[in-house]
Amino acid sequence: MTDALATGRDGAVTNWAGNITFSARELHRPASQDALRSLVAGSRQVRVLGSGHSFNRIADVDSDAAGTALVSLSALEPSVDVDTAARTVRVSGGVRYAELARHVASFGLALPNMASLPHISVAGSVATGTHGSGNGNRSLAEIVRAVELVAADGETRVLSRGDDGFDGAVVSLGALGVVSALTLDLEPDYSVSQHVFGELHLKRLDFDAVTSAAYSVSLFTDWRGPRFNQVWLKQRGDAPVDFPWAAPVSEPRHPVPGMPAANCTEQLGVPGSWHERLPHFRAEFTPSSGAELQSEYLLPREHALAALHALAALREEVAPVLQVCEVRTVAADAQWLSPAHGRDTVAFHFTWVPEAAAVLPVIELVEGRLARFAARPHWGKVFAADPADLGDRYPHAAEFTELAQRLDPQGKFRNAFVRSFMAPFLSPDR
Repeated sequence: MTDALATGRDGAVTNWAGNITFSARELHRPASQDALRSLVAGSRQVRVLGSGHSFNRIADVDSDAAGTALVSLSALEPSVDVDTAARTVRVSGGVRYAELARHVASFGLALPNMASLPHISVAGSVATGTHGSGNGNRSLAEIVRAVELVAADGETRVLSRGDDGFDGAVVSLGALGVVSALTLDLEPDYSVSQHVFGELHLKRLDFDAVTSAAYSVSLFTDWRGPRFNQVWLKQRGDAPVDFPWAAPVSEPRHPVPGMPAANCTEQLGVPGSWHERLPHFRAEFTPSSGAELQSEYLLPREHALAALHALAALREEVAPVLQVCEVRTVAADAQWLSPAHGRDTVAFHFTWVPEAAAVLPVIELVEGRLARFAARPHWGKVFAADPADLGDRYPHAAEFTELAQRLDPQGKFRNAFVRSFMAPFLSPDR
């Protein structure tokens, strides 16, 4: 699987979408754990890039000054160690979900859910609160049972479920150390069938019934009308699918209207292994163009219908710069900085055209319209809010700040993004 991090013609390091040029001119790729520990211990500031699929500066260093290190774990030997008796897997920090899933499945075990794209790194996804879909499915971070961190002194520290501060160490924004490995809970292998249905109007929508119709449900709209263009249902095992609100499609679909479906996972109800159906896109298809920007907002599920109607009122502004909007649900989790922390959630994901000047004003409109619902932006997407203004949306923000101060008192792993979020909770002398 190719590295999604790109290098421009002038040697600059960019993210997959190309909308972020990182401050560092060099991307460090240590080839061993010893080299990683040495690099961390000898640097003044360290930030780690996952697979490059973040759309803001959450992973950036502050400058290209001496002593700053922008790090990729892609050159480390990948490690995926399955414990069949304990039903766990220990996975190294640079591994992506596609390779993790294939290995786990070979042991007759499974992850409970996956994100729509299997090419993203496990550590980076977990650190930013990434999720799949399903009323009963929690974020990807919730199955983490242990986090191994290369700390500021280059030594490895392990936080396990039940330890003090563990719920702040999983969705950590990269602020506690370099995640060298994670241990995840697994479950027995299962099959999934994927069914796609056509147009579903927003009027008279029974949101709870629709999102309860399958194990995982995604609703897609281009917001050119008050309706969803298509609905994707992923059903576990042999459970039947009953969806009376729309007609099934007769041929495979891509989430973005007009795009070819060849790179999407198999549809039309054909059963297959969980890891070949839960993502929207095939693992063997590596996204290459990155011609998009992304935003996502997560809010209490009880406000789903009101928020949908609020967004529908912005159709004329949103539709011209939108490729597709996906609506999903996520069950409440316990991770302090997870956007789904403490509340059953509805998530509105926007895939925009790659034109920042046209998109950013619309993002501000969307955030303004969703503000009354206490929306939390996805940490790795484009959003207009200052991170300093997000703390009041997270009940444990002060505790996370204390944890970061304890594990990294000199702030080696903090950048401008993280410091801004933490600033309201720091005493004047810190």
